[in-house]
Amino acid sequence: MGTDNVVFLEVLEWFDESGKELVHRLPEQGSGEIKWGAQLIVRESQAAVFFYKGKAFDAIGPGGHTLKTANIPILTKVLSIPWAMTSPLRAEVYLVNMKVFPNLTWGTRDPVAFGDRELGLIRLRAFGVFNLRVLDPVLLINSLVGTQGVYTQGDIEEYLNRVIVARFNDFMGERLDTIFDLPARYNELAGDLSALLQADFRRFGLGLTDLYINSITPPPEVQKAIDDKSKLGLFDDLNKLLKMKAAMAMENASQTQGEAGAGLGMGMGFMMPAMFSDAFKTGRGAPAAAPGTAPCPHCGQAAPAGARFCPQCGKPIPAAPKCAGCGADLPAAARFCPRCGQAAAAGTGKCPHCGAESPAGAKFCSRCGKPI
Repeated sequence: MGTDNVVFLEVLEWFDESGKELVHRLPEQGSGEIKWGAQLIVRESQAAVFFYKGKAFDAIGPGGHTLKTANIPILTKVLSIPWAMTSPLRAEVYLVNMKVFPNLTWGTRDPVAFGDRELGLIRLRAFGVFNLRVLDPVLLINSLVGTQGVYTQGDIEEYLNRVIVARFNDFMGERLDTIFDLPARYNELAGDLSALLQADFRRFGLGLTDLYINSITPPPEVQKAIDDKSKLGLFDDLNKLLKMKAAMAMENASQTQGEAGAGLGMGMGFMMPAMFSDAFKTGRGAPAAAPGTAPCPHCGQAAPAGARFCPQCGKPIPAAPKCAGCGADLPAAARFCPRCGQAAAAGTGKCPHCGAESPAGAKFCSRCGKPI
């Protein structure tokens, strides 16, 4: 057998300077002649797997191993049968990185259709990160790595991303009714999704140590609709908002010194009546009486002229005093009759119930005792 592509190995070790290699093969190309007495150095974050005649042997843990001693019992047995433990071994060594590989990204390449309870059918995008580590080096090499010289996290990240997204699509439809519940459930959803993915990762000798959901977002037009709905819920009464801002502006203007502040205060003074017109309309002051009516002396509401009782409060309305000459109604506190000019009788008035004369300002009729 020729030795053109054979590398003679005396010290077997590997440093991962990039921090992204899962598996590194020694030698990277061809096969190697591992000399009898060669040193194998496996670091704490690594495991070594020997391949002899295309077959993988159990992984070897951290430490310094000398091939001429019995501290690699499987290989020692293999060597002793054909070569009596004296000749080189035609084999390859795969050093596997057992550390945690953090901050691998996953996300939906295309929006995923989701039936929302409140918004109907919408499309969502989801993004996050996950952490990965090797659990079974032999299974990883036999199922994914094969005979590659170097196998990095980039070689497997895209595939694992597709696995996560595929599970995520079904998972969202089963666990979530509406995206309005999302903000409080990111941690819960990430934990359940991680548990669902464990079997998919272990199939290749890998372990999913952590998975995080960074965002689940609808399209821009749906986000705008949600924002508009939030604004309506926050400012359902725009009049209250305007009044609050006007009051704050007036307060600031009153605290501002100088001519500019005075001008602002005057401007707000002119604006306030229009903004608070409804407040003035519903005030306690009595409105002006319409023609053919007179205000009730008790509640101030308009009552038809000549009414004996107020239609609003029900209390009796005193009859207007009459002119002794022509019998016309005299206005309150009139000294002369506006029709005939005769002087009004001072200090007296008629009871609206019995018509008897009563002193001016009397609350009860001196004849019938009823309220005037």
